Amino acid sequence: MTEAGGIAFAIRENRTITRPGGSVLKRFRIAILLYILLFVALGELLAKLRATDWDDTLWVDIYVVNGAGSEAVEAYIDALAPDAFDAVERFFAEQAQAHGLGIERPFGIRVAGQLEAALPRVPDDPGMLGAIVFSLKMRWFATRLHWSIDGPAPSITLFAIYHDADLGVALDRSTALRKGMLALANLFASRSAGGSNQVVVAHELLHTLGATDKYDLATGQPLHPLGFAEPDRKPLYPQSQAELMAGRIPIDPHLSSMPHSLASVVIGPATALQIGWR
Repeated sequence: MTEAGGIAFAIRENRTITRPGGSVLKRFRIAILLYILLFVALGELLAKLRATDWDDTLWVDIYVVNGAGSEAVEAYIDALAPDAFDAVERFFAEQAQAHGLGIERPFGIRVAGQLEAALPRVPDDPGMLGAIVFSLKMRWFATRLHWSIDGPAPSITLFAIYHDADLGVALDRSTALRKGMLALANLFASRSAGGSNQVVVAHELLHTLGATDKYDLATGQPLHPLGFAEPDRKPLYPQSQAELMAGRIPIDPHLSSMPHSLASVVIGPATALQIGWR
């Protein structure tokens, strides 16, 4: 079980039992599974259509995960405040106002609890088939998670996966799925990383709504002009802010830096268009 306020979510694997008439049972189980998948897919389609009309607040549930399995990360999670991601919510509200969106609170974010069940593993080199399999596993995992909680399911579910901050290792890229509106954000369990963690969370949330990366996948450098907060600035470098989906502040044509907080980040016109803000 988790600490007070957490959520335990376990998956029990079914065992296959061979018996007379097993083929009939197998076809029946396949039919039920297909029905469930159709039901889930229809729900995802309707949720996606509602998500970007911006008539109502999009609700986000964040589940925290001890990605390192260490006591240090567990202690950090235990001390995580319920308002740990309020800055992300405020950032989106401010940016929505800047783009003239007629809603005061585009996102409502809450920490839903600590997740103990193991998440489906992100494949190292997925390819098309691996990506499809991972997507299906994640969507099915999230569906069962939503069935296990009281109240309505959120519009977006994000798993905040915390890692040791003192090991000096680079984190794997975070990932998000538009189908199912799910995100996995790899974060550092450190107070000093709190601001940059919020940038990662905001970035992955917009991926679930169809926003694309605006940096060079080979170099990580922001792409001009879409990945620049001030693409018409003269001189162009250095920039003082980052475009959210570029994720970094361009210093010169070959160098960029990670913003320390959302105070140094904006949502550019191209991203606003992709998520239905323009």
